[in-house]
Amino acid sequence: MNIADSSHIGVQAGIVHGDVYYQAPPDSSPQEKFETGVRYLEGSMPRPAWQLINDAALSGYRTNQVCFYWLLALLSGRTRHELSVEETALLRDSDRLLPLIGSDAWAEGVQTIRRLLDSAEKPDTDIRILIKEFDELGSVLRANILRHLELFLDGPLNDQMWHRALQRAATEQMADNREDRVWKFFQPKPDRPRVRQPEPVMIAGSTWVQAVMGTVVLIAAMAHLGYLLAQGEQVSALLAYLLSVGGGYFGARDGVEWRFCSWRRRAKDEKYVIAMHRRTNAPTGGFAKKVDQRFDYYFAKYVPRGTDREIWLGRTAGIRRSIRDEVVEAYRERRIGVERINWLIRYRVGEVRTRWENGTLWSYREELDTPLPVKTTAVLGTLACTAGGIWAASSAVQVSPMSAVESVILVVAAGWIAARAWLRIILERRRYAADVSEFEKLSDDSEAAFVRWQERLADKPEDREMAAWLDCDRKVLLNEVLQHYRLIMSNVLAHAFIEAPSGSTARARLRGGPWRYKKYQLLVFLLTADGVRQFTVTLDFEQGTFHDQHRMNYRYEAVAAVRVRHTDNGERTFELALVDGQKVSVRVIEPGMEELQQGENPGSVSEATLDAAGLHHTLHVLEGIAAEGKEWITKDRRRGETRSEKLWPPPPDEKPGL
Repeated sequence: MNIADSSHIGVQAGIVHGDVYYQAPPDSSPQEKFETGVRYLEGSMPRPAWQLINDAALSGYRTNQVCFYWLLALLSGRTRHELSVEETALLRDSDRLLPLIGSDAWAEGVQTIRRLLDSAEKPDTDIRILIKEFDELGSVLRANILRHLELFLDGPLNDQMWHRALQRAATEQMADNREDRVWKFFQPKPDRPRVRQPEPVMIAGSTWVQAVMGTVVLIAAMAHLGYLLAQGEQVSALLAYLLSVGGGYFGARDGVEWRFCSWRRRAKDEKYVIAMHRRTNAPTGGFAKKVDQRFDYYFAKYVPRGTDREIWLGRTAGIRRSIRDEVVEAYRERRIGVERINWLIRYRVGEVRTRWENGTLWSYREELDTPLPVKTTAVLGTLACTAGGIWAASSAVQVSPMSAVESVILVVAAGWIAARAWLRIILERRRYAADVSEFEKLSDDSEAAFVRWQERLADKPEDREMAAWLDCDRKVLLNEVLQHYRLIMSNVLAHAFIEAPSGSTARARLRGGPWRYKKYQLLVFLLTADGVRQFTVTLDFEQGTFHDQHRMNYRYEAVAAVRVRHTDNGERTFELALVDGQKVSVRVIEPGMEELQQGENPGSVSEATLDAAGLHHTLHVLEGIAAEGKEWITKDRRRGETRSEKLWPPPPDEKPGL
């Protein structure tokens, strides 16, 4: 039984998927750089996207598709006032730097973007024509424009585009079976099952010597007794002697079976029941401690139906310890995180629960309960051997006292030595055969469970899907905030988001990508004519639902300071202070979250996460408000307009980028 679990024990380590998705090799071609840049853009990381796409274009890879994504990467997540002078020049000269080649869908998308940008400079533009052109674009082009130009457009055009963006967000927020797939992104690549190998057959050489030599002496002594009986014509004693030999064979055969069943049952009882009172032989600390925690957690979670938790935990304490030791010993030489065998731990715990519910958890006791016929044969065979042997020995003494006594002594001594030695050998071989049988069954069952788990994870969402769903969540939340304050998008002077993990939630990322969380803390800032509207919620990303809403309103003049505090352990905390002493503090990056993988540079994970969270735009807006109050908005717009006017004449000879 496999149960998808989204829980964590304490602050769990993040999952880093090894997919080579966001990393282009050093010797990659311009086309490969462009494709990697598009993936960054789809993952809501416009900064590295722009660098790669622009580099590809500089290297001569220039198509209509490149021009389309080049524009989006330059503008994504930014207002026109956030562009530098150089970037504004690039934007103005994009039609010359990246001329369109022929006419195709990508060219139409580029032309639409340019017309949308031009309309912002020309208030008398008929936006109905622009909207019609936009609506005639393909779905992929429309979705990209709506997603990445959200902050760049304003005025009545912004209302129209926002309406379409919201419709798309409402439609696609839970698309592609999101509710049943998100949890899979936070599952690590499972490690193949490993089962502790059976202990090999351990039989000392002295035991074999005792068994062989004892058997040889026993046969010789028994043969001599038979010879004495035949020589003395003791027919009845000879028949009794032969009967004792047959009885001894059957008694020994079934006696060994009886002994093995009793010994095996006692060994299992010691393993599953008495083990709870003993110290474990498996390593402790580190990996072993984490495995122990997971077993404790899952045994406490997966309580059988109709069973009291305390009874369940008490009765299975020995089994829990035994399975834990098996797993630790099986994986102790592998340098893997315990999260990669979470599936196996869940499976083993689930099997114990299933057997409890089926009443088969202690079935080995019945299976190893020696059948009555076996016990009967063992007892009667032993009695027959003893009785026949005594009769034969007494008759042989009458024929040849000294010789018979010597043979009887040899039969008893050699028989005792050989029996003990053969018993050890047979029990050890039976033990090994039983262990191998259990090992093979457990291996096959675990492998089948592993295959089933892989199949369940097969449709794990891609990082671009996670980013697209989060973008839809942001738009849906923004719409709720607008409705609450009875605003339309053109009433909003500016808006910004902050994304942060909610508590010690599960987190995962692709190599080179930003952290994604199962639960987010989202802060929305609306800058209106009356002041700042702050809206804080907790987002259950798996369900796409918002919880724990908190609202806060304040005037522009009330903002005293805005900063991001960066500590030595990698923690990034956003702090907003008001003049009345109130503080808004959000831990955007948890300490120790860098967790670099091969090919990643220090700080790259934090920067990717902050870029995807849109923190740069948020700081641009709020730091301006903290410095200049409401006047910053007017000044910022004036600066943007002046910059555009100054740069509209023919461009200079040297420009950055293209």
